[in-house]
Amino acid sequence: MAKQHIDADILVVGGGLNGLPFAIAVAAAGLKVVVLEREEPSHLLDAEFDGRVSAIAHASRNLLRAAGVWDYVRKKEPMLDIRITDGPSKCFLHYDHRQLGDEPFGHMVENRHLREALYRRAGEIPTLTVMAPAEYEEVIRGSSGVTARLVGGGTVRARLLVAADGRNSPLRQSAGIKTVGWSYDQMGIVCTVAHEIPHHGVAQERFLKPGPFAILPMTGNRSSLVWTEPTERAKVIMALPEAEFQREMAKRFGDYLGALKVVGPRWSYPLTLHQSESYVAERLALIGDAAHGMHPIAGQGLNLGLRDVAALAEVVIDAARLGQDIGGAMPLEDYQRWRRFDSITLLAITDGLNRLFTNDVAPVRLARDIGLAAVNKMPRLKGFFMEHARGTVGKMPRLLRGEAL
Repeated sequence: MAKQHIDADILVVGGGLNGLPFAIAVAAAGLKVVVLEREEPSHLLDAEFDGRVSAIAHASRNLLRAAGVWDYVRKKEPMLDIRITDGPSKCFLHYDHRQLGDEPFGHMVENRHLREALYRRAGEIPTLTVMAPAEYEEVIRGSSGVTARLVGGGTVRARLLVAADGRNSPLRQSAGIKTVGWSYDQMGIVCTVAHEIPHHGVAQERFLKPGPFAILPMTGNRSSLVWTEPTERAKVIMALPEAEFQREMAKRFGDYLGALKVVGPRWSYPLTLHQSESYVAERLALIGDAAHGMHPIAGQGLNLGLRDVAALAEVVIDAARLGQDIGGAMPLEDYQRWRRFDSITLLAITDGLNRLFTNDVAPVRLARDIGLAAVNKMPRLKGFFMEHARGTVGKMPRLLRGEAL
C-alpha cells in the first residue's frame, strides 16, 4: 500500500467526543481536516452498552444539531426537571424546565450512540478524513505549519494542530505546557440501574456526606448513577459481589422508583482537577480533557469541552474568512482569552461545591439548607442557576446558540 501524504488545514489528534465534533464543525464550514484516532471505530455500530453515558446540556445539543449530528443520535432521554437535596434534610432546590420554556435542560445519551452519530455524520463530509486506527510517530510544529509522521509511514501536513488526546495529553506534554491541579481522594462509581417506576425525566443530585450521588434519567425505566465515595471505600464497594453491591447502592438510591436492579457493567475512576497553564502553543490548541478536568459534581465535564469546541471552531472559521493564518498567534490567543476564564470559573465552582457539601459541620449544614431553600423561593436567582444548567450563561459561540458557523 502506498504511503499517504496528506495536506490539510487542520490536524486533530483524538477522534472522541470533543475531537470529532470540532472536526465535523470546521470541515462542514469548508476547511480540510484530518483526524487521527487510535481506536478502531468499526465496532461502534454494533457496540454493546458499556455503562458510559453523557449529560448533553441544552447548549451542547444546539452545537450537535447545528453540526448535523443530533438527528443521528438514535436514543436520548430528556432531562425535564432537576432536584437537588442535601442528605436527609427536607430542604431542596427544584428546577422545572417549564419555567424557561418548552426545551429540556438537556439529554442523557449513551456514549456508544453519540459516537455512532458522530462517525455517521463525519462520513458525509468530503473535506473530512478520519484515519482510524492511526497514530503518529512524531509531530513537528514550526512557524510555517505542522507535520505529523505516521506510524507505518506517510505524513499529514497542516496549519493548525488540535489536541483532543485526553487528560494525559501527549501533545500538551510535548509542547511543555504544565498543568495545575490535585486529587480529591475520591472515586466516582458509575453504573446503570433499572427500576420499576418511571423517572419522568427527573434528574436527582443528592449531596451525601461521602460525596454527591447523582441519579440521571435514561431511556426506558433506567437511570445512570454517578456515585462518589472516598477512594479506599470506593475500592471496597467495587470489589463487592453483585448482591452486596446492589444493597449498598439501594441504601443510597432509596425506594421512590420501586424495585431496583443494576444492569450492565460497573466501573470507577479517580476524581481529580487539572487546569492547563496555557491552552495554546505554537500552531497548537488544546480542547476538552487535554485542557482541563473537573469534579463530576455538576455533570458538566463534556459540556465544558464542547464549549471549547464551539469557541475554537468559531475563531478558526472567522480567521479563515478574513484571510488570516488559522494557526497563527492571533486566532490562538483569541481562543485562549475566550475559554480560559470560563473554564477556571467553572472548575472553581465545582471544586467549591464539592468541598462545601462534604463538610459535615453542623453550622455548615444549616447554612447549606437555608441556601437551598432560599434559592428555591427566589425566581430570578433560581432562573440564573437553571440557565447555567442548560449551558446558556456567558458569551456563547454561535454553535452553542444553534447557529451555523
